[in-house]
Amino acid sequence: MTDHPARAVPRPALVGIFGGLFAGYLGLTAVIPVLPAFLRDRHAAGDLVVGLVVTVTAGTALLVRPVAGALADRYGHRTVMLAGALVAALGGLLYFLPLAVPALVAVRLLLGAGEAALFTAGAVWTVALAPHHRRGQLIGLYGVSMWGGISAGTFLGATLQQVSFTAVWALAAAAPLLAAALIALVPVPHGEPGTAAPQEPGTAAQREPGTAAQRRSGGGGGLLLRPALLPGTALALGAAGYAGLAAFVVLHLDARGIGSGVLVLSCFSAVYAGTRLVIGHLPDKLGPRRVAAWSAAGEAVGLTIVALAPNLPVAVAGGVVTGVGFSLLHPSLALMVMNRAEPTRQGAAIGAYTSFWDLGLAVWGPVTGLVAATLDYPAVFGVGAACAVAAAAMAAWIGRPAGGHGGTGSPGGPGSERTEARAA
Repeated sequence: MTDHPARAVPRPALVGIFGGLFAGYLGLTAVIPVLPAFLRDRHAAGDLVVGLVVTVTAGTALLVRPVAGALADRYGHRTVMLAGALVAALGGLLYFLPLAVPALVAVRLLLGAGEAALFTAGAVWTVALAPHHRRGQLIGLYGVSMWGGISAGTFLGATLQQVSFTAVWALAAAAPLLAAALIALVPVPHGEPGTAAPQEPGTAAQREPGTAAQRRSGGGGGLLLRPALLPGTALALGAAGYAGLAAFVVLHLDARGIGSGVLVLSCFSAVYAGTRLVIGHLPDKLGPRRVAAWSAAGEAVGLTIVALAPNLPVAVAGGVVTGVGFSLLHPSLALMVMNRAEPTRQGAAIGAYTSFWDLGLAVWGPVTGLVAATLDYPAVFGVGAACAVAAAAMAAWIGRPAGGHGGTGSPGGPGSERTEARAA
């Protein structure tokens, strides 16, 4: 407990990072509610083209996140996060041009790369600045900043659409420029070329030439992905429940004659953010494996309640339980990734880990649609609950971080949880 002196939370720096993330996502998502009408009005586009243009960003985000993380490890978190914000601003400016649909697809692909760099570099930067005993909590609050930007962006975009498409494009360009300004104002300590954490006395060896050579030689797949593989798979499994809830809870409750599915989604979203604000410290305090396992189990319980709900209050209760469980799943699993990765490669690891979220949504979106079409709406939530149970089992099964041999009991015992909660 006394291995490292306690560090204070660098609030001014985190304000710049969190504010930059919020503003960046505000600009990135302002166009989402507007693009379908724009494509139909200006290009007479059909549903397939609309879906492609809106969702194609996920493809480049999936591929670029690990690369952005590796670049942040090597060249600095601020450099890569700032580059992501500037790319997002450039994409916003390109909307002003009279582009054909293929060119719009190219712009959206560019924006996916910018979003990946913005989020991934900022996530690892947040962990690098955080005191060890608050890393999980700050990862969670970082996610709240992102979701806040998404919520504000979609609302403002839909509002500005009543003015003109040009007003939306202006917001899509201006907000990332504000993000870039906030990020640029965050100071970077001298002597830190972007490694994942401020160097404590015991981590100086990570800077030796052999380690740098190992990092350069391992930049290709295997070792880069290993710390993220199991936690990322658990995250992708947990995404099934979110995909099903977002897509089908309204239709599910309408089919049962209950209605008001939007209220369930609203309660889920509010509780999702509130949980991180109120008990976001639990992964640090109790250990990320334990909290991840219980969070996934809570998601499964909540989805089961929604599937079987006979009335609106029960459905809302299910949405609340799902929100509480799902809220802490991502930061807990992310903390496990950080604990298991070498300090010089944590950016690449967290980039690979967050790619599993994109992958999960890409897989579970069509799968839940197929389940709904061939079976029924309750089966969608049943599949999500089963996947959440699998995620809970996987989180509980993942062993201690590499190098954490402490003789403190079995991998699943309390001693190992304390070891993991403090591991760097």
